[in-house]
Amino acid sequence: MMGLQLDGSETATDWVIFAHGAGAGKEHEFMADTAERISTCCRVVRFNFPYMEKRKEDGKKRPPDRAPKLLAHYESVIDAVDGLRPIGSRLWLAGKSMGGRMASHLIENTSVSGVICFGFPFHPPGKPENYKGEHLVTVKKPLLIVQGERDAFGRRDEVIDFPLSSCIELVFIPDGDHSFKPRKASSYTESDNRQLAVDSLVRFIAQHGE
Repeated sequence: MMGLQLDGSETATDWVIFAHGAGAGKEHEFMADTAERISTCCRVVRFNFPYMEKRKEDGKKRPPDRAPKLLAHYESVIDAVDGLRPIGSRLWLAGKSMGGRMASHLIENTSVSGVICFGFPFHPPGKPENYKGEHLVTVKKPLLIVQGERDAFGRRDEVIDFPLSSCIELVFIPDGDHSFKPRKASSYTESDNRQLAVDSLVRFIAQHGE
């Protein structure tokens, strides 16, 4: 159905729809590894946005579709998952970079309990004036942003000063870049940083689950 890829128990209390970033689809190693880690306690649903499916078909690189088309497709995935998950289960939206930004725009969907963003793209690298987080001031449901401390799309020293809703929680990944990867000279590992991000998601869901 819609090319959905599912991991974890179908009887899970919490279901997470996990959207990919702009440059790589649901099969990317980061997406697959993170989904596997989350699936130990949640049902995880991955999908490709339409432009990424076209890229898979013909091998031609394409930029992402405009936001309205991305959001419409994400909403159609929500509708499909609503038909799959058990009655009484909770639905959470998550995403890597662009996928997380799209998820944050759908937080008011009545099916959604909350949103988790891995590496929120607050602005393009080197262009802080092109800010993409204005809507985060008015968020009224739980939203978690997991951000690498040195993410070029929003470093820790920038993000802590951004105007954000009181419903938003920030978690910073030590020495992490946009994909949470630390520098070799640091005392951290990429695997540990990914696990820290997933542990933050699991705690957030447990904290805000009804």
